[in-house]
Parts: sequence; structure tokens; C-alpha cells
Amino acid sequence: MPLIYEFLPGYFAHDDEEKPHVAVPPRFGLKDTAPDRWTSFFDRIRNLNKDAPEGTSYKFFLLSRHGQGYHNLAEAKYGTDAWDEYWSKLEGDGEIVWGPDPQLTPLGISQAHDIQVVWKTEALAGLFPPHRRYCSPLTRALDTCDGMLDGVFEAHRKPVLILELCREENGVHTCDKRKSRSYIAAHKPHFDIEEGLSEEDELWHATIRETKPEVAQRARIVLDTIFESSNDDIFVSITAHGGWINGFLTAIGRGIYPLKTGGVLPVIVKAQR
Repeated sequence: MPLIYEFLPGYFAHDDEEKPHVAVPPRFGLKDTAPDRWTSFFDRIRNLNKDAPEGTSYKFFLLSRHGQGYHNLAEAKYGTDAWDEYWSKLEGDGEIVWGPDPQLTPLGISQAHDIQVVWKTEALAGLFPPHRRYCSPLTRALDTCDGMLDGVFEAHRKPVLILELCREENGVHTCDKRKSRSYIAAHKPHFDIEEGLSEEDELWHATIRETKPEVAQRARIVLDTIFESSNDDIFVSITAHGGWINGFLTAIGRGIYPLKTGGVLPVIVKAQR
């Protein structure tokens, strides 16, 4: 019997917004301002799980969008319509290189640091290291994931796990074509890579763009994997992309959310059979 997912609102400022006012709000948007706010928050999540009927469980997801990449810079330069119609299919314009798999811009690196600053503040209020951390295999997400938690905690329970299913909406745009597995392993040797990740990108297609329902289905598979693997791991961090995050939100029945580059979106997800 498949899992049914539901978004649980009420705890975060984002829950009442149709679009973000800032990329990374204070407390990651948690409404509780008490000094022990995260300790109280996770006690509530544990109690939800404790009191839940059989087959129902809850997890807290902190979804982070990568910082600005050179493809974002190019889209801002040319406008979204011209980007989608023409420029996204190229690898650069002679000034900016955005494909394949572009790096973070200096602003993007700074945005990852902005997330880190809030992490350090909230760690003092009881926010502990995520039980599980997942990341897209695209460079802009990998570097954001690395930068946003650098120096926040002395140790993590598990390394970041790189999942192909967390990559951006795929195809046509050269910025969404990933680099090789060998490159990823050398670039982030302290991350784990899922066993099935191919050496070269076998999924990107030059003329076929993945649909939004297909992205939502990918996100659902990630949700299934996470919820079926452990009930004790209640705090999950995923670093990905705007399109993928909206696919995730679609899979849990929440409206799409135009998260800014370098933005963070917290959500509580209920799963039941």
C-alpha cells in the first residue's frame, strides 16, 4: 500500500506566505522565539510520532535551494523568456559560462554562508545536526550543502548522501547536465555517492525537458525511501533546486513556493498508509 503524504502547517512563518520575503528568515522561519525553541519543536515532533496510529509518522525537512549559479546570473541578464527559448540551450555567451553544471557565483557562495550564519545561531537554541543529509549531484547544490554547514557542528552522524533523484528539472538546459561521477567523488570526497549513480549523465537530453509531474514523482520516490528507511530519523536536510523543491511540495500536497536562490524552506511532513 503506497504512502500518502500531507503537509502539516502551523509552525513556520512560511506556512502563511505565498512567496518569501527573505531567502533565509531568522530561526529559519520558526514562529517560536523562546531560547529553547528547537528543543521544544523536536519534542512536539517526537510526541506526534509517539501518539500516531500504526502506519503514520512525521518528519521535519529543511529544504535548501542552492545559492546563485552562473546560469541564474545569465537568466537575470537576458530575462526568463529569452533564457528558456534560446540562451539556456547554449553553454555560455562569451562572458558567462553556465553549462554544463555551472559553479556558484561569488554571490552564491555568500548566500551559502548566510545559511550557515543562521545555522550557527539556531544551534545555540537547540537545533542539532540533521539525522540524514541528502544533496543533488549538481555542483551548485554540492557547494551550497558544504558551505552552509561548514564549521557549525563538530561532527555529523552520517555523511551527506548524493542522490540523482534530487537533481533539478532535467533536459534541454545545459546548466542541468551534471558532471561525471569521478568529478563528484574528487570534488566532494567527504560526501557519499549513491551506488547507482552512473559515471556519465545518462538522463539529460538535449531536446526533451522533464515535466513538472515527472519531477514531483522523483521527489515522491525520495520521500518513500526516507520514510521507509527509519522512523527514528526525524530531521532530514535536502539541498537541491527550485524546480525539485516545488516537486517535493507538490508530492506532499502543499502549494508551490518560489524559493529564492540560497533560500531555506522548512516543512513538516506526515506520512500514512
